[in-house]
Amino acid sequence: MTQSATAPHLPGAQEIREPAVAGAFYPAAPAALRKQVDELLAAAPDLDLPAPKAIVAPHAGYIYSGALAAQAYARLRPARDRIRRVILLGPAHRVAFQGIAVPTVAAFQTPLGPVRVDREAAAAIADMPQVHQLDAAHALEHSLEVHLPFLQRVLDDVAVLPLVVGPTEPLAVAQVLERLWGGPETAIVISSDLSHYHGYDDARGRDSATASRIEALDFGKIDGHGACGAYPLNGLLLMARHRGLCATRIGLCNSGDTAGDRSRVVGYGAWAFSPCGTREFAVGQRHAMLDLAVRAIRSGLRSGKRPEVRIETFSPPLQTLRACFVTLKKEGRLRGCIGSLAATRPLAADIAWNAWSAAFADPRFPKLTPQELPGLNVGISVLSPPHPLHVADEADLKAKLRPGVDGLIIADGDRRATFLPQVWEDLQDVDTFLAHLKRKAGMAPDHWSDSMQVSRYTAESFAAPVPG
Repeated sequence: MTQSATAPHLPGAQEIREPAVAGAFYPAAPAALRKQVDELLAAAPDLDLPAPKAIVAPHAGYIYSGALAAQAYARLRPARDRIRRVILLGPAHRVAFQGIAVPTVAAFQTPLGPVRVDREAAAAIADMPQVHQLDAAHALEHSLEVHLPFLQRVLDDVAVLPLVVGPTEPLAVAQVLERLWGGPETAIVISSDLSHYHGYDDARGRDSATASRIEALDFGKIDGHGACGAYPLNGLLLMARHRGLCATRIGLCNSGDTAGDRSRVVGYGAWAFSPCGTREFAVGQRHAMLDLAVRAIRSGLRSGKRPEVRIETFSPPLQTLRACFVTLKKEGRLRGCIGSLAATRPLAADIAWNAWSAAFADPRFPKLTPQELPGLNVGISVLSPPHPLHVADEADLKAKLRPGVDGLIIADGDRRATFLPQVWEDLQDVDTFLAHLKRKAGMAPDHWSDSMQVSRYTAESFAAPVPG
C-alpha cells in the first residue's frame, strides 16, 4: 500500500516538478505527511464495494478537505494492486490559458518521493488540438499536487498523467478522457472544490444544487461559480453518460464544517463513478434503504400519512439524486409497485415516497392492511438514468437488448410503459418480454412504428421480508 523506500532513478532534477505547496496545504516533513494521510485514510469507511472507475475529490488544504478527499481515495483501495495509471485532471488557478496543459517532466516530487508521469499516456494525446505542453501551468498549481500523497499511500505502484484544464468545452475534455480511458488498470480523478466565499447557509444551498447536477450527469450546466473544476468535471459528466456510469455521493461539506469560520466558506464534495448496474451500495446502505421503506409503510398504517423525511440525517449515498422503484410482494405475488423513472429528489425521499405509494396508492390493489405485514416482502430497485436506445426497427431492438440487464421504456404517442430489469426473471425470452411490455403500454404485441421511442436503463435491486 506504500511506495517503495527505494526511489526510482530519474534522469535529472530539471525533469522533476518540485512541490509548490508542501508546508502550506500539507506537511513538508515526510514522516508528518505520511502520518496525516494514513490517519485520514484509516478514518474513512472501508466499504464492501468494488473500486469505481472515477472519483471527484476536493483539493483544499488537508485540514479543510483532507478527510473528505480521503473518503474518495479509500474507494480505490480494493484496486490498489490493479490500478497502474491515474489520469488526474484539475483546474488552473495560477496561469491563464485555453485547453489542456500536459507537463514535459518525468516526475512530480512530493515529500514522500517522486510520482512518475506516464509519458506514454501523454504521447497518446499529443496530437489533439486542445492539448498543449505547458509546464508553466503545472509549476505552482496546487489542484493536482495535493492529490499525489493520497495516491502514493493508497496505490501500490502507479504512474500519473497530470492535466491542468483551462477553459475547454466538455466534448474536448471528454475526447481526451475517451482516448485515455483504458481498462481496469486506469482510474480517473477529477480535482475540484465547489462554491467559494459565501455564507454557510448560502453555500450549502449552492453546493446542493451543484451536487444534483453532478448526480444527474448534467454536463455543461456547471460553471466556475458552482465548482472551480467545472471544465474537467463537465467533461467527466459527458463521458459518464457516454460510458454508462452512475454518480454516487461520497460526501458534501464546507470549510465551516471542518476548520474555518462560517462567514465565508468554501464548499467540498466527493463522488464515485461506477458502471451503472454494478453494485454501488454497501450492505449497510442497502439495509438502511430497506429499513426506510418499511418505516414508511408502518407510518402509513399508523397515520395514513406519508412520512416526513429529513434528508440530512441519511448517509451521503442516500442523499444522492436518484430514482427508484419499490415493489411489494406477498407470498410471491405482486402486491404493489410504484416508482420514478427520472431522478427528481434525493434517493431517501424517493424510497419513502414510493414505499408508501406502493402500499397505499397503487390503483391496481386495495390499501395494505396491518394483517398483511407478516410475510410481506419489500424490494428496492435503484435506477440508472435512462438513455435513448437508437434502433432501426424491432429486429434491431431485439438484437441490442441485454436480457437480465436492461430495463426498458417504450413510448409511441401517448402510450408508454416500462419493465424493470428483474422482469426478465419471469419473461426470459426477448420476444415474450417485448410482447408483454407492449400490452402493458396498450399496444398490440406486433405493434411497431417509425415514431416508436425506446430508452433503457439498469438497476441495482435488493429485497427483504418485513421484520416481524
